[in-house]
Amino acid sequence: MLEIGAMKKFAVIGLGTFGESVAKSLTEKGAEVIAIDRDMERVEEIQDYVSVAVQLDSTDENALLAQGIHEVDVAVVCIGEDFESNLLTSVLLKQIGVKEVITRATRPIESKILKAVGIERVVNPEEEVGEKLAYSLMHPTLKEIFYLAGDISVAELETPRVFVGKSLQELALRAKYGINLIVIRTPVREKVGEKPVREKVIMPTADTVIQEGDLLVVVGTKEAINKVTSLK
Repeated sequence: MLEIGAMKKFAVIGLGTFGESVAKSLTEKGAEVIAIDRDMERVEEIQDYVSVAVQLDSTDENALLAQGIHEVDVAVVCIGEDFESNLLTSVLLKQIGVKEVITRATRPIESKILKAVGIERVVNPEEEVGEKLAYSLMHPTLKEIFYLAGDISVAELETPRVFVGKSLQELALRAKYGINLIVIRTPVREKVGEKPVREKVIMPTADTVIQEGDLLVVVGTKEAINKVTSLK
């Protein structure tokens, strides 16, 4: 979801299920995280997992400044149950100089309002999860999909039969299908017919030949990925 560089500092505001998950995941990846919520119980639950956990009203400018929130690189606003506080917090963070503000929306109208007040990056976790589930149900060969900017996605999919035994040069994936192959994950078996005991990750070249059972990690538009997952 977020690119983390050395010494990058984050504030996560709103510690419901989504906010807690974001805060813990960022910490696990080596980021410095300030976790904030009005509810002291939520703050206490996460304090052992993040750099700093604070109870405060995120619509209070002085309280935010006192905690140095204006100095973080990214603030993620995850207040789901109170859109007014979500909106006011997001605008206030922009006003006090936070470099990047990412805000959760639970409905399309909330997303429109947030973008109208200058929040450039709005996420709807419920909508994304629902879309990913529907996508996987419609395309059984699709193992995973991650949405990037605009219409571009990264997807992991089973190798279509028509790709097996052919090199990337022969397949011309970008020219014919509009996708780029980033990585091939190949199951490794000790003996023919046995279950895979490990996995080999390959950075493919033009001469790489696709094998049956390979998992392909590709990047492309949703339309292009749909086209490939429909192949037999």
